[in-house]
Amino acid sequence: MRTWFITGASRGLGRAFAEAALERGDRVAAAARNITTNERHHDRLLPLTLDVTDRAAVHSAVDRAAEHFGGLDIVVNNAGTMSMGMVEEFTEEQARAQFEVNFFGALWVSQAALPHLRARGAGHIVQVSSIAALGGFPSTGLYSASKFALEGMSEALALEAATFGVKVSIVQPGGYWTDLYRDMTSTTPSDDYAGLRAELERQWAEGSVDSEPRLAAEALLKLVDSDEPPLRLLLGSMVYDVAFDLTQRRLDTWAGWEKVSRAAEHAVPEPERG
Repeated sequence: MRTWFITGASRGLGRAFAEAALERGDRVAAAARNITTNERHHDRLLPLTLDVTDRAAVHSAVDRAAEHFGGLDIVVNNAGTMSMGMVEEFTEEQARAQFEVNFFGALWVSQAALPHLRARGAGHIVQVSSIAALGGFPSTGLYSASKFALEGMSEALALEAATFGVKVSIVQPGGYWTDLYRDMTSTTPSDDYAGLRAELERQWAEGSVDSEPRLAAEALLKLVDSDEPPLRLLLGSMVYDVAFDLTQRRLDTWAGWEKVSRAAEHAVPEPERG
């Protein structure tokens, strides 16, 4: 029996993760802005009302969960929001709000959980990222930026936490039938981007692929059960194909500009300072 701490656990992927953990007999601290209890698992479920943007509240919730269950084993940073719009259209308030949940929320939870995991010399932190972290796409610029920041931080965290026997994995899911799209916010559209928006709507109508959240939960269980979990795990065929396509394009570009890149480096002694 392992103990999970899951954010954004009231719906969507977070709810699917919590249900999957409970169904296998594990214990779950389920945190969300609006959380409801599940009486079937009341003895193994700790519902926590939590706004992950409140750092003090995050530390209090994580400490409470660890004390209630006698420790933590798996921490899943799933809470997230999505703001759509062209980069030029974002207000400062909208841009900062996107980072408050997707990046800073995960940072606060990771910071709060690590002392508990470090003390045990074991544990697993799972950061739920997105296909949007594979590359920047029109209208998802700030969402992508928040997930890029999450992944950059998590790569460093993985190396730091490994010193104490704690594992870190980044999960990059594609589309799932959750409330993310329904609850997303949008910028005030500029007429200058009307043509691009129309083209994007056409592409999404033709190529959108969304799956049941339980499939992501099944993949997550396999991830946390692994003795050697990967730093990154792609969820979905579409994400898998996009990842390889974008990576190959980058490799081709780097190779094509190799001479310019290498010519920009020529080590010299440190200049004298007058």
